[in-house]
Amino acid sequence: MSEGDSDFRIKPGRIRSTRAPKAKSFIQKVLRAAQKAGHHKGCFSKTSTGARRGLSTFGRGRNVFGRSRLFGSSRRVVVAARIARHQGKAFRSAPLTSHVGYLKREGVSRDGEKGVLFDANTDRADDLAFGERCKDDRHHFRFIISPEDAAEMTDLKAFTRDLARQIEADLGTRLDWVAVDHWNTDNPHVHLLVRGVDETGADLVISRDYISRGLRSRAEDLVDIELGPKPDHEIRNALEKEIGAERWTRIDGEIRRAVDETGFVDLRPDQQGRSDPELRRLMVGRLLHLEKMGLAFEGEPGQWTVGLEAERTLRDLGIRGDITKTMHRAFTEHGQDRGFSDFVIDGSAAEAPIIGRLVDRGLHDELSGEAYAVIDGVDGRAHHVRFRGVEAFEQAPANGGIVEVRRFGGPEDERPTLWSRLNAASRRRERRGRARPDSSWRACRSGSR
Repeated sequence: MSEGDSDFRIKPGRIRSTRAPKAKSFIQKVLRAAQKAGHHKGCFSKTSTGARRGLSTFGRGRNVFGRSRLFGSSRRVVVAARIARHQGKAFRSAPLTSHVGYLKREGVSRDGEKGVLFDANTDRADDLAFGERCKDDRHHFRFIISPEDAAEMTDLKAFTRDLARQIEADLGTRLDWVAVDHWNTDNPHVHLLVRGVDETGADLVISRDYISRGLRSRAEDLVDIELGPKPDHEIRNALEKEIGAERWTRIDGEIRRAVDETGFVDLRPDQQGRSDPELRRLMVGRLLHLEKMGLAFEGEPGQWTVGLEAERTLRDLGIRGDITKTMHRAFTEHGQDRGFSDFVIDGSAAEAPIIGRLVDRGLHDELSGEAYAVIDGVDGRAHHVRFRGVEAFEQAPANGGIVEVRRFGGPEDERPTLWSRLNAASRRRERRGRARPDSSWRACRSGSR
């Protein structure tokens, strides 16, 4: 062996930090491992929400506008939109004629009467003519426009016409549209239906960004002009109510923007970007409530981890709360007092047949046309059943009649339909040659078919 073969020298590198690496909590390690395995859906983490929506998650300044988002004095308007195709694989919505018919149903107007469609020129639009013009179109647009302070506004029809004119100016084309204002919920709102063609007859294609942001911004500007800025005390009172809400809130949105990819957020006062004490107080208060719900966990003081399924759970709770209100209102209007423990939600998934008295029916999703029925079941429970559309009610009696939920299709494509139990029982009695007045309800109570 030569001398060069054994020549070995150590060259020291630069001195690195002598501090031990920051220890990660067990929950953080579990959450990070779960996310690497693909479990992102429903998480506060921006890997499942922000990235999909094009939100930046890196660099300074990402939390600067939290206060303006929550404490801004602009009037809020919620806009929901759906592109309803008339044919093809993407056809999922209720037919336009059925949808319009249900928008005009009894009890939706401000005075509790039947809804009346209006357009740019008249307060009584011809919905049949509108449907005829739309029948050969590829699609149409359905918008629900719900100003937060709609009850304070003078005229929702005038507001809708102003908004439609602004949309036409933004899109550079005249629009063919009809609308109806609804006052049968806690939040008065407008249903706006727009043909899917421009003034030349070509397919009307609207930017996703305009649908999701631009339209809402235009609507908020119009409400601001009429009502002025929202008072500071109303803004603060609304935010205080959100702290303990069992649904998805604006404060949750700010927490989602603040968390890292594992759902971890550091809300200690000395952290960069947490200098606003009021915003921090709201976020900490909300996280304390989420901790009671089992959706968040505080490790070290001020350091929080939000669960992977928190957003999905909160949104599901919000939907469940809305359904519960609908059921409670339906029974109250009919002079009945039913406890929440009797409520069965989404009975369409039930294996046993649902038989009982039809209490109420309506649209569960006014964009897609998904319908619902509230049934006072013979099993002593109150059922909320969802249907694909109002066409499921074609064989149903008027409210107060005896009904049965029947299911058609395969296990993966089940289509529940509401049938008149009374008519079926009457036909059986006719065949048997006997007819007792109370036999139908007795048959239902016994569960006979």
